[in-house]
Amino acid sequence: MQLESSSDRSPASPPAPAGLRVLQVGKYYPPHMGGIETHLQALSGELRKSVDLRVIVASDGREQVDQMQDGVSISRIPTRLTLASTPLCPGMISAIRRCTADIIHIHWPNPTAVLAYLASGHSGRLVVTYHSDTVRQKILGALFEPYLHRTLQRSSAIIATSPEYRATSPILARYLDRCHVIPYGIELEQFERSDAAAVAEVRERYGDRLVLAVGRLVYYKGFEHLIRAMQHIRGKLVIIGDGPLRGKLRDLSAAPELKDKVVFAGEIQNQHVTPYYHAAQVFALPSVARSEAFGIVQIEAMAAGLPVVNTQLDSGVPFVSLHDQTGLTVPPANPEALAGAINRLLDDFDLRRSLGRNAILRARQEFSLDVMVSRTLALYQHVAGRS
Repeated sequence: MQLESSSDRSPASPPAPAGLRVLQVGKYYPPHMGGIETHLQALSGELRKSVDLRVIVASDGREQVDQMQDGVSISRIPTRLTLASTPLCPGMISAIRRCTADIIHIHWPNPTAVLAYLASGHSGRLVVTYHSDTVRQKILGALFEPYLHRTLQRSSAIIATSPEYRATSPILARYLDRCHVIPYGIELEQFERSDAAAVAEVRERYGDRLVLAVGRLVYYKGFEHLIRAMQHIRGKLVIIGDGPLRGKLRDLSAAPELKDKVVFAGEIQNQHVTPYYHAAQVFALPSVARSEAFGIVQIEAMAAGLPVVNTQLDSGVPFVSLHDQTGLTVPPANPEALAGAINRLLDDFDLRRSLGRNAILRARQEFSLDVMVSRTLALYQHVAGRS
């Protein structure tokens, strides 16, 4: 079966696979927040309309919680211990073993899910979404690698979120024959429209040459390079997000040459972020490491018609926003290159408008929730032998 490639237009939704039972196995589920958690919630919310769907994840505590959340059946399995940011949930083994799903869909990285699946002996088909390699915890990653390979060898299909990540992952290199590219998709509508008064208020507060960045204040986001670039940029930077590097980044932005040029807005919920996208002229994603596997915030900015300045990483980042088509791509960890690209966009209205229009079109064609779900259903049908 040939699935739609990442360059195809939005595929028509396939017919619902009658009676298909699917178990999604994630690390956590909202309200526990994180990129994979948000993706799992969006995917599950739509899949439940077409398949018999259950979700199992780790609980934040020692009690099991079974609930319906927005129509999705979720079992939160008790966490007995947390090791290296990984919840250990022995009860997940029996939860998978008892389930009668036709397809088990595991979201990696998630060592607990992999071990529980292997120990469960479940005989259903296996799909794995490979969100990212293990980047920072190299020793633990190497020790766990044999279990990951055993799981991937048993899989019927592996989902990579971009062609670039499929091509550059040393793990996926062994399984290219079963890899399918299905990029992330989000609800675009909430970012396409915004309240005019709210947008005007943001512009009045920060001016008409506004550069926006959104993300956790962590090492791989590269915000220190964007802050340093601002000394050469004729505009103001607003960073939305929080994290462990907040103090260090605030100290950096206090330099005399950066006076009043950098604003830390803190955490802002999704429904309140949209006016910032529409008030800004440029969106910047200055990531410096492969830990930034995709950069979903780029889609949010593109849906709002913002050109993106991103970095040339060996991950999905430059696949989302394309150089000279929906934005500009520069070398990572290079404040001068960031400044040059951002100034070029701030100074050229016609270029901003052209790239912004292309960004809207690309977001709709490639990164809508409907497109992602349609491609996932088509893969399920293929795996289950129903296509």
